[in-house]
Parts: sequence; structure tokens; C-alpha cells
Amino acid sequence: MSVEKQITVREQKIKKNHLKAKLVFFLILAAGLLLTAVFARYLCPYDPYEQNLLDAQKPPSMLHPFGTDRYGRDMLSRVLIGSTTSIFATLVLVAVITVVGTAVGIICGWRGGKADAVLMRISDVFLAFPGLVFALAVAGVLGGGVQNAIIALGAISWPKFARLARGLTLAQKDSSYMMAAKLSGSGTPKLLVKHILPNIAGPILVTAVLDIGTMMMELAGLSFLGLGVKPPMAEWGSMISDGRVMLQTAPWMVLAPGGAIFVTVMIFNLLGDTVRDYMDPKQRNKNN
Repeated sequence: MSVEKQITVREQKIKKNHLKAKLVFFLILAAGLLLTAVFARYLCPYDPYEQNLLDAQKPPSMLHPFGTDRYGRDMLSRVLIGSTTSIFATLVLVAVITVVGTAVGIICGWRGGKADAVLMRISDVFLAFPGLVFALAVAGVLGGGVQNAIIALGAISWPKFARLARGLTLAQKDSSYMMAAKLSGSGTPKLLVKHILPNIAGPILVTAVLDIGTMMMELAGLSFLGLGVKPPMAEWGSMISDGRVMLQTAPWMVLAPGGAIFVTVMIFNLLGDTVRDYMDPKQRNKNN
């Protein structure tokens, strides 16, 4: 092996190890966020719903690192307890649209015909509307609440997964290994579950991870407009809405939940980018 080729192989190994280290790092950060959301109630230094008007709008201090809101509630405690609602509602939403959209896409790509035409035209209708505007309309009809916000966003978010899964299924359906599987006598359920789904799972997983930040922002947007979580439940979007009128006098009421959204979205976006790079076939071929 020539010296130049050895140097190239060494550089590729370094890049591969660097990519793995990044993936592990962001997975640890994401796991930390999830653990915080799970054990938020035990991490809160104060009762996040206890009101004390004598401590209303206190600036950040040693006793209250994130300050207090207009009712004297500790902002750090409310940000922590709000992570449970914000993060898990987002993960449930992403899981729902991923499963529903992928199932629809696989059915359309595999069956084709009228089912494909009807379902894809329905997805075109949803894609024709601005996403958040359509979600606002659906949430307004259904009323407020976390469940209705998830339904509203889920109704307009599944088509992109359906389109992606359909395209990937069409690409796999006529491949040589699928022909061999059909000739071996495998039925449709086995073909879909054992062959199609594992081969299209990678791009769908990457899209789902990258979509976490977007869905979190949209859920927070609905709560900000009063169509998501209802007070006094702590949720980052509703907390920003509650503090926006006091942005000049008590900016920490907005900065605390806003910073939590920023950090969470950034971590999941960076995780999604890293997962995409790690699962990129071209990148893996180079590394190999």
C-alpha cells in the first residue's frame, strides 16, 4: 500500500471516529434531556404551581436562579416541570406522524392503483395549506389542550412521511432481492415487515429525529396562541405567552422558557444532523 493511500485510510478512520464521538455526545445530551423530563418533579427546588404574591416578579437570585413570575412561582421549577409536557408531547407527536405516515406510504407504494391515488391526493390537500395555519384552524375547531394540539399538528404533518415512505417503497419493490423473496414464497405481510420496512427505516428515522425540533416549535406556537396547553399547566410555549406582556420589566419570564426551547431544539437538530451523516451510505462507503 502506498504512503498516500495509507494517509487517506488513516484520515477516513479519524473522520469515522470523530463522527461516532459526535453521535455519542449528542445521544448523551438527548438522554439527559429525557431524564430531566422524567424526573422533573423531583428536581424542582420549589412547588412549580405554588403562588406567593410577595415574591412576584423577583429577578434571578441565589434563591430563584431563573427569577419568579407574576404570581411568585419559581421559574426554574416551572421550566423543569414544563420540560415533561413539552418534550414528551413532542415525542408522542413525532411518533404518531412517523407511524401513520410510514404506514400510509408503504401501503401506497406497495399496492398502487386507486388506494395510492386517493391517499396521495389527500396528502396533496394537506400539503397545499401552510402547515401552522392549518393546524391553528384544526386546533381552533377542536379547542385547547395538549391532546387537541397533537391531533391538529399530526393532521398536517403525516404527509411528508407518507411521501418519503412511498418513494422508498417504490425503489425497493422491484429490486432483485425482493424478486427473490417473492419467488421463495414469502407473503405480503412478511415482505413488508421483513424486507421493505428494515430497508427504508434509516431515512425515515433520520427525518423523524430532524422533525423533533420543528414539532416542538409548532407545539409551543400553538400554546403561545392559547390553543395548546391550558394554564396553570407549565409548558414552555404558554409560559412565554404568559410573560410576553412583561418582557421589558421582567424579561426572565420569557428568557427562561425561551432558552429551554432553544437548547432542546438545538440538541435534537444537531443529533438529527449527526444521525443523518452517520447513516449516509456514501459516508459509510468512504469510511469502509
